[in-house]
Amino acid sequence: MSQVKLAIIYYSSTGTNYKMAKWAEEEAKKTGAEVKLLRVPELAPMESIEQNPAWKEHYLQTKDEVEEAKVDDMDWADAILFSVPTRFGNVPAQFKQYMDMAGGLWFQGKLVDKVVSAMTSAQNPHGGQESTLLNLYTTMFHWGALIAAPGYTDDAIFASGGNPYGTSVSVDADGNMKEDIEPAVRHQVRRTLDVAGKINR
Repeated sequence: MSQVKLAIIYYSSTGTNYKMAKWAEEEAKKTGAEVKLLRVPELAPMESIEQNPAWKEHYLQTKDEVEEAKVDDMDWADAILFSVPTRFGNVPAQFKQYMDMAGGLWFQGKLVDKVVSAMTSAQNPHGGQESTLLNLYTTMFHWGALIAAPGYTDDAIFASGGNPYGTSVSVDADGNMKEDIEPAVRHQVRRTLDVAGKINR
C-alpha cells in the first residue's frame, strides 16, 4: 500500500478524536502508506476554551505539535479518514467551515473518486453518532467521493458497538472511552487503504 497517500483529518476539543486519529496514523504507517495527520483549525475564542480545563489542556498540547489541515491536503490525498465529535447529531462548526472551504476543489472536480471514511464520538451511544457520520457522508456524495464504510467486515466492529457507518465511541464525563474501539479503528484504516489501493490500480 506504499502508493496510497492518506490524510487523517480530525477535530478534537478534549482529545478523544485525536487519540482515534493517532491510532489510525500508527496503523496506516504499518501498511507502508504515506500519511499526514492533520488537525482542523480551532475557531473558538480562547475565553471559551479556558472555561473547560480538558479543552484548554488538549488545545495547548497539540496546537504546535500537529499541523493544521489545509484544503490542499485533500487534493494531495488518495484517501481521507475523518475523525470528528458529534455536535447535536452533526459535525462541529470548526469541521464544517473546513469542509465549506473545499468548494474550489469540488468545482474543479478534484474530489471525485477520493476514497473517504469517517469516525466519531459522543457522550452516549444514542447521542448522534450515526447521524453525524451520515451527515458528513452527505457532503461526500456531493463531491463524487467513494465512501469506504466499515460495514460488518470484521469482528472488531461488533466488539466496538456495531456501527457500520464508521467507528464510534461513547465517552464519559471524565473523557474516558466506554468501549474498546482501537481494533475497529485499525480495521477501518486498513479497509480504507485497501479500497484506495484498488482504485489507484
